Amino acid sequence: MHKAVALALLAGGILLLIFGVSAAQSFSADMARFFTGSPTDKAIWMLIGGVVLSIVGVVGLIRR
Repeated sequence: MHKAVALALLAGGILLLIFGVSAAQSFSADMARFFTGSPTDKAIWMLIGGVVLSIVGVVGLIRR
């Protein structure tokens, strides 16, 4: 059961990373980067969440 949860967390993390990269490269992120010098908060939080969920998922799969 723990492996299934860890696998689901890893899959969710990968999806968040994909959506985060997509949001960071969107037109609105380009406009925000032009005026503020950084991408949108939504893109940054999706990337951070994706990294954290992926790490938790991998650790869960490695642990017994």
